[in-house]
Amino acid sequence: MSKTAARVALACALVGFGASAAAAYVHYHLLFDPSYTSFCDVSASVSCTQVYASRYSTVHGIPVALFGAIWFAFAALLAATALAGGEAGESAPGYLFAASTLALAVVIYFEYISFVVLKAVCLLCLTMAAAVVVLFFLSGSTTPFPMTTLPGRAVRDLRRLAGSPLAIAVTVLFLGGAASTLAFFPHEQAVRPVEVAATQTAPPPPPTQAQASEFEKYWESRERVQVPVPAEGAKVLIVKFNDFQCPPCRNSHMAYKPVLERYRAEHPNEVRYVLRDYPLDAECNPNVANTIHPAACEAAVAVRLARTHGREDEMIEWIFANQPLLTPELVKQGAREVGLVTDFDAKYAATLEAVKRDIAMGHSLGVMATPTFFINGKKIDGALPVQYFQQAIEYELKHAK
Repeated sequence: MSKTAARVALACALVGFGASAAAAYVHYHLLFDPSYTSFCDVSASVSCTQVYASRYSTVHGIPVALFGAIWFAFAALLAATALAGGEAGESAPGYLFAASTLALAVVIYFEYISFVVLKAVCLLCLTMAAAVVVLFFLSGSTTPFPMTTLPGRAVRDLRRLAGSPLAIAVTVLFLGGAASTLAFFPHEQAVRPVEVAATQTAPPPPPTQAQASEFEKYWESRERVQVPVPAEGAKVLIVKFNDFQCPPCRNSHMAYKPVLERYRAEHPNEVRYVLRDYPLDAECNPNVANTIHPAACEAAVAVRLARTHGREDEMIEWIFANQPLLTPELVKQGAREVGLVTDFDAKYAATLEAVKRDIAMGHSLGVMATPTFFINGKKIDGALPVQYFQQAIEYELKHAK
C-alpha cells in the first residue's frame, strides 16, 4: 500500500470513527433525555432518532454505534501501521481487507433494515457505510500478496508483536479501551426497564418535611390559567397534553398510573384525569417545524377510534409498550388487533380533525413540548417526580373550593 493510499485509508477510518462516536452520543442522549432532538433529524424519513429508537440499533442492549467506533479504531491502527511501513505495514492492507469484508456484510444488513424495514435514513449511518465501502475497495486493490497467505502472515506478525513492547502497549490500550467502552456505556435494558420497575414495584420515598414545605411554596407560586376542559364535579382536574411516541409521556403514564388508580378507588369522582393530544408530527400539528414522531398522529387517532369499541385503555397500553417500534403501519395493525378498529383509513381524516382541536387548545395554552400537565390550571412543563405529583393532588384536594 502506497503512502497516499495509507493516508486515505487512515482518513476514512477517522471519519468513520467520528460518525460512530457521534451516533453513540446521540444514542446516549436518547436513553437519558428522550425529549432530545438529534442534529441529524432532517425530516420524518431522514432521521437518526427513528433508527436509534428501533430494536435494531442495539445488540444485547449495547448500541451498534459503539461496535462501529471500535471497528474504525482498529481500522485506523491498521492504516497507521501501513503508513509506517516495514514488514508489519506490508501485511496491514490484507488485514484491513479481511476486516472490511466482514464489515461490509454488516453494513449491507443494516442499510437494508434502515431503508426497507424502518423506511428511515440515518445520515451518520450512511457516513459510516461510505467509509467502510471506501476502505474495502482501497485495501482490496492495494494488498500486494495473495489473501491465501494471510493466515501464515498473521502467525508471523503475532510473534513479532509479542517481542515489541510498543506493539504490546498499543494492543493492551486498544483492547482495554474497547472492553471498558462496552462495559461502562449505559445499556438500553439497564435504563428503561429500571424506570418501569421503579414505577410499578418500588415507589419513591415520600418527600421529607423540608422538601414538602419547599414544594408547597413552589406550588403556591404557580400561576393558574383557565383550561377549557370541564371538571365534571371533580375537585382536581388533571389535563395532560400527550404524544404517544414521546418517551417521557410513556414514562409519566407508567409512573402516575398507580397514583391515579388509588385516587379513583379512595376518592371516587374527586380527581379527574383527561388526556389531550399534542403529537409532535407536522402532519397534524402546524406548530411543529420538523416531524419528531412520524407515527404520533396515527397513534392519537387509533386511541380515539379504539375508545368507540371500549378498548381505549388496552390501545394506550399497547402503544406505549411498542413505542420504540411504532410506524404508521404498525399503529394501524395494533388498532385492528387490539382496538378492534376495522375502518381506520375510512375514519382517519375525520378523527384527525378532533386531534387538531386538541392541538389548537394546547397551542393557545402555551404547550410547546410533551408531556405538559395542567393540574387545576397550574402548568407543568414535563412531568413532576411521582411523589410531588401526588403532593400537588393532595394540595389541590385540601384547598379545593
